[in-house]
Formats: sequence, structure tokens, C-alpha cells
Amino acid sequence: MGIKDTEKEMIIPDELPLLPVRDVVIFPYMIVPLFVGRERSIAAVDAALERDRLIFLAAQKDLNAEDPDPEDIYTVGTVAMIMRMLKLPDGRVKILVQGVARGRLEAISQQSPFFQARVERSIEPPQPEKTLEVEALMRTVRDAMNQAVSLGKAVPPEIMVAVANMEEPGNLADLVASNIGLKVAEMQAVMETVDPLERLGNVKSLLDREMEVLTMQNRIQSQVKEEVSKSQREYYLREQLRAIQSELGETDQRAEDVAELRAKLEKAALPESSRTEVEKQLKRLETMHPEAAEYSMLLTYLEWIVELPWSHATRDKLDLKRARKILNEDHYDLEKIKERILEFLAVRKLNRDLKGPVLCFVGPPGVGKTSLGRSIARALGRQFVRVSLGGMRDEAEIRGHRRTYVGALPGRIIQGIKQAGTNNPVFMLDELDKLGADFRGDPSSALLELLDPEQNHAFSDHYINLPFDLSNVMFIATANIMDPIPSALKDRMEVIRLSGYALEEKLFIADKYLIPRQVKANGLRSGDIHFSRQAIQKVISEYTAEAGLRNLERELGSICRKVARRFAEGRKDPVNINAGAVSRYLGPPRFLPEEQRRENEVGVATGLAWTEVGGEILSVEASVMKGKGQLSLTGQLGDVMKESAHAALSYARTHAEVLGIKADFLETQDIHVHVPAGAIPKDGPSAGVTIATAIISALSGVPVRKDVAMTGEITLRGHVLPIGGLKEKALAAVRAGIHTVIIPRRNEKDLVEIPNHLRRKIDFVLAESMDAVLATALKGRDEAL
Repeated sequence: MGIKDTEKEMIIPDELPLLPVRDVVIFPYMIVPLFVGRERSIAAVDAALERDRLIFLAAQKDLNAEDPDPEDIYTVGTVAMIMRMLKLPDGRVKILVQGVARGRLEAISQQSPFFQARVERSIEPPQPEKTLEVEALMRTVRDAMNQAVSLGKAVPPEIMVAVANMEEPGNLADLVASNIGLKVAEMQAVMETVDPLERLGNVKSLLDREMEVLTMQNRIQSQVKEEVSKSQREYYLREQLRAIQSELGETDQRAEDVAELRAKLEKAALPESSRTEVEKQLKRLETMHPEAAEYSMLLTYLEWIVELPWSHATRDKLDLKRARKILNEDHYDLEKIKERILEFLAVRKLNRDLKGPVLCFVGPPGVGKTSLGRSIARALGRQFVRVSLGGMRDEAEIRGHRRTYVGALPGRIIQGIKQAGTNNPVFMLDELDKLGADFRGDPSSALLELLDPEQNHAFSDHYINLPFDLSNVMFIATANIMDPIPSALKDRMEVIRLSGYALEEKLFIADKYLIPRQVKANGLRSGDIHFSRQAIQKVISEYTAEAGLRNLERELGSICRKVARRFAEGRKDPVNINAGAVSRYLGPPRFLPEEQRRENEVGVATGLAWTEVGGEILSVEASVMKGKGQLSLTGQLGDVMKESAHAALSYARTHAEVLGIKADFLETQDIHVHVPAGAIPKDGPSAGVTIATAIISALSGVPVRKDVAMTGEITLRGHVLPIGGLKEKALAAVRAGIHTVIIPRRNEKDLVEIPNHLRRKIDFVLAESMDAVLATALKGRDEAL
């Protein structure tokens, strides 16, 4: 662009061809090249060349309009002369135009084949005298233009020379406005301002704004340059440090950590959504300095992520014969549980998509719940993980701590999965009934998601914060009792109950499993020690009183240790342990349950109770003395047992005549009911028939058979209601040498749960009412009546 003087009084026709232009506003006295490509515009150029070479240039309002309408064109433009024209090979035309004068579009008289416009020349007011104010304004604009160039504004040198030599304020305004990069609307506003001084003032305001933008731009560029310089300096120093470490044989710890993590990430085969998050955290780690506090926290987090077995699973061994053999090798009896595991293997063999079951083994201590979990893992060919929940009170122990906490770690579940190294281990949740709860949360609530097959496919640990699939894990929970476990948690598990072992079962297990294990554990050989069957039976009956096997193994281990000491002192001959030798190794007997009742007694009945450690014998004593009808209850009885005693007494009073009791016995007698072992709290409804039998025996004077035990809840009408724990109670009766057991008739269905060898030792009497109980329990009742 340039400036060229023209005659101000050039004659301009009333009508001129109109050329709409985009992206630019042509001012008077400007020389500008234009590329013309639209057919209507090319026709306008041809028409101007055929006449006097004059054409009216006006800017478009909409820059994107290819075929503008008359209302899309500004009404103020420039009358220009076409100085040169060149046709291009692509059909376009290049013209060189020079602005002549401002003009106003009055009307468009023709739209095809080109716009023909009626134009009125805009007459500028006469140039004012150069007052001090005008000179100051012009000088200010020139200085601002120079300053803009110094701030980086790209203006050709010839334009700056023209600006310095321009004497007319209007021309100076047009020249500056066309060279400072204004928007089309801003340049059009300058074009439409006719008064020179007003126009120059407007340009001064636009130039001041441009100066502020340039100043801010320079400030930003300076800050960026400083940051870049600082980064370059740090990079240079790090490179020097890396070179020094390389010379010393050391490596860049951060690069080594990132490379190792990336290698593990490729092997981990994370799901796509999780991998995206891990990649994001890896990029963060790459930008951190190894000495930063967050570096070690993020590094630990990423190590946990890449070391989890996201896609690594062991292949199940689906040979049912092999599985049964392993289960039989490790455990005696427990047929119900073995059948359940074999069913799972059978279905898994037919349906590979079967999710892991959630089992819950409930039984007394020492019956083999935990060891059974290990056997199941061995039979399936899976890894085994055990987590003890006893005493756990913090929900974060299950779900993990959030990474915002110092020393945060994943929960015990994710830790166990990492320990297993596979995503489908046999996972044992031990002591489920001993979970606690406090202000830190309820762990049992956190287990609801974990043990739900419909939810645990996307288990979220607070520390990992990524969904992990636990649906292939076989969860096995263990508990001694079910009462403390929330009902919602019970609903998610398949409960399998393990009862205690009978004497024959303990004899077999001790001979096949316990003794060989203790012989090996104490450094003996299999031929160094031999236990007779009578010796094992004596250890079971006189030195242990339990449903399980822990104390039995402990006592057998004690004998083996003493024998091992003798071999260490030089003994060579094998040691035979018979029944008489047991007391020499273990001391005097600790339990003599069979000697508790040697004869039939009045007012003494034998009951059966269920405890957390199995079944127990419960003696109930009743005495009658002179008094005023008071009922005394001692032996730390719970509320339920006290209510059973009152119900038994009411039954005796109601049926006194039938039972051979004086109807007014309460007017002259007091009754005292006592349950020995007073230091032990006792409660439950199943002692109702035992208390009633003892009271009736005491009042009627008829003795109770010593070889009969009983269990059942009593009502005021004398009905006998069903109870639980029948197998445990039957085992307790056998241990005590009792072979007649009275049970409620509605418990007949539970007899199938009792092994045949145990049923052969016990005569179960089914009772619907107290009449049947008394008929069996009271010695010579019919003769007495």
C-alpha cells in the first residue's frame, strides 16, 4: 500500500459499478491490490474498464456472504480508480486500485450482471488552520505510531515515512487507521466519520487501545520468556547432573522408576478406563522432582496399581475325582461341605462363566473351618488368602484409606488379592462374628458390597480408587455363632454349619491326622512312638471337653514333646503309650463327666445345652423346703431361663393332681432351683423341660433317671417346642455316657443330620408334651402315682 496525490476535484459520475470487498476497508489515497473472483464482481471490473476506470468500493457487513444482497453492503465507501488489471489462470482477476474520494451509496439501480450504484461524493469540511491543538494531536498520533512500532507492531518503513511527512489531519487518520490492524467494523466507523479532526481523535483512541494490548502482550511474552529461561536453566542443570551420575555409574532415579512402572503396566493388562487414569498419573510422576513430598506417595500408589493381578487368574482344576480325594485326605467326614464344593466344580465344568460362591462355615472352635478353606483351595488349584476380621472396627480396614491421609494403604481385601497374585483366589474372611463398630464406621456394612456377586465385579477401594473385579473370587467366611452377624450380611452368604465331633470321629482323626502331624512337628519318626486306642480315648474323655480338636492336638503334642526329650537324652527303643501311661505324661484327669451322676436322684435332672464351643451337659437341681411359696433361682440364670422356670412351676401347679402333688404345696413350701457352675452365665429356652422335670421330681418325690438327658422349650400348657443345635447336644450326651435323649417331636426332621454311628448309640425319645417327658425321665412314676 502507498499514498499517491490525486486531483481532489476529479469529476465522478453519478452512477458507478459497485465492487463489494471483504476483510478490508479502502480509504482515499490508498493504493491496494485486490483479487476478484466472483462473477458479479468481475463483471463490475470489466464495466469500469470499458468506461472511465472508476469503480465504487464498499465493504461487506457479513464477511462470509458469497453473494451479498444490497442490504449486506455498507453505504459509505471509496470511489477508486483501477490502475492495472491482470487476468489469472484460475479465472480470477487481480487489480490495482487507488482511492480517490469518499462516497455514499444512495441507491442500487442495477443488480445484474453487476451492481450499478448511484453514488454521492462525501464533501469533507475545509481543512482547519494548524492551531497548537491540531499540531499537538497530530504529533501525539505520530509518537504513538512510533511507540507501537517499537513495541513490535509490524508497519512497513515507507508507511512510517509517510506518517512523519503527512500534514493533513484527515489523511493522517486514514493512513494510521489502515495500518494498525483494526477490525473491519472499526475501520468502517473511521471511514464514515467525515470531519478530519473528529476522525483523527477517533483514530487516537483506537491507537491507544492497541498500545495497551501491545504492552500487555509484551509483558506476557516477557514472563513466558523468563519461565522458559528458568526451565531451560533447570533442564541444563539436570542434564549436567545426569551426565555426572552417568560418569559415576549412577542412574536417574525418576527415569528408572517411570520406566519400571511402564513395563509393569504393559504386563498388568488393566481395563481401558483404569489404564487411562494410570497413564495420567504416570505423566504427573514424570514432571515431579524426586525430592518432592508427593513423589513418593504417587510412586507408591502407582506401584500398588501395576502390581495387582488385574487379568491374571489361575486355571481351575475341574477333576472331580481328584478334588474328592484331596478333600478326603485333609478332612474326615464333613460330607455336606465336600458335596457343596464338588457341586461347584461340576457346574464350573459345564459353565465357565460361573461366579465364585460366598460360603459361610459356622461351628465351634477347632472343628476345621480354616483348614477346610485351605483344602478347598488345594482341590481347586487356587491360591489361598486368609484375613482375620476379629476385633476389626474401622471401615477403612476393608475399603482402604483415601490417599489424602499420610501413610494411606489399600484395605485388607486388595492387600490379600495382591498377596495371592491372582484375581480368583479362595479368600477366607475368618472370625466374621467378631467384627466391631465404632465412630470410624461399621466394617460389616463395607462387606455388603464385597460379598454381593451382583456388585463386587466393580469393587472400589478408597486408596486404589479404580474398580476391581472380585466376582471370580471364592469368598469363605467363618464364624462360631450367627447371632452377631447383621441380617443383610447373612442374606448374602450360603451358611453351612459344622457340628462337633463324636468320640469315634475324634479317635479316627487323631490316629490319621493329629498324631502323625505332632510326631513330625516334634522331630520324631513314625516308629518312635505308638498310641493305643485306649490311650487316645482316655486323652479325649478325661483331658479335653470340647466340640473341636484343638485341645486334643495340644495334649497329644505334649506327650510327643516329652517322648522327644527322652530320645534326645539317648533312648533308642520305641515308646508305647497305653491308657495307664497317659496320666504319667499329662497328670491327673481334668474332666470326669461320666461320674457326675452315679445314681437316680430326686430333684436332679440332666439337660443338654448348646454353647459356642459345642454341646454341654447341664444339671438342674430342685429342692423343696418349708416356706411361703417362694421360687428361688440361682446359678447365674438369664432372663429366658428364669421365665422357663416360672412356666415350669405354673405347669406343675396347674397339673398338680395328675402329677401326684398336693394342690396347696406353695402355701407351705418354698422351691429352690439351682444350676451348678454358678460362675458361668446361662440362658436359653431349651432348658424348660429339664427345669420342669426337676421341680416335679422334687415335689412328687419320684427320682429322675441318671441315664436320661433332655432338651426342649416348655409352654404353660405343657407342650414341648423345638430347639436348635441337636447334633451338638447329642454329642455332649454321648461324651457323658448318656444313651437316652428326650427331644421335641418337631425336631425329628433334624435327626438326618446326625451320623448313623452316633444315632446307633442314642435312643431318641420324641416328646410332644410333658407327659411323654415325665413318662421317660421319672423312675417308677407310674408306680408312684
